Amino acid sequence: MNTDTHAPTSRTRLARAASTGAVAGVIGSLMMAAYAMLAAATYQGSGFFTPLHHIASVFISPADMMSSMESATMGGSNFEFFAGAALVGALVHMMVGAMYGVGFGVLAVLAKIRGMALVAAAVVWGGLVFVISSFVGLPLAAVIFDSGDQITNMAELVGYGTFLVEHLVFGLFLGLILLMGAKRAH
Repeated sequence: MNTDTHAPTSRTRLARAASTGAVAGVIGSLMMAAYAMLAAATYQGSGFFTPLHHIASVFISPADMMSSMESATMGGSNFEFFAGAALVGALVHMMVGAMYGVGFGVLAVLAKIRGMALVAAAVVWGGLVFVISSFVGLPLAAVIFDSGDQITNMAELVGYGTFLVEHLVFGLFLGLILLMGAKRAH
């Protein structure tokens, strides 16, 4: 029996890792989305809000995504915005980010990864999330939710290089937030 009330049990450490991981995952997903939206508005030329509309099309019609892309590529607005689709896309993205954050947070505690190694491991995790999402998660989601090719082939449509960088950005911010949380806990 643990009589030291200040020493966390393994259960409380894992619970803290899960909750901190969820928060860090949401923040990482927001930074990833910011990069994706800037890429879409600049060198991809597909429209600033298109990434949010694209993500939303896992659950709703891809019509808003297509309209956003067409507007940007046909000389219209680079900032065509559909509030409903953007909100759905943002919520889905943050929930998935939280899930991957929980997974990494718990694994990092179990593996006792600390310091800058935590950040490096989180970037590698971001790369792993890229592979899982591109080749398993998104195709599976497309089948489960009858979403179509825009979800199945999201990595290809976005561009594998851009999609990889987006996920590395996710991992970087996931690791940095977890590192800051670990320093505050001590």
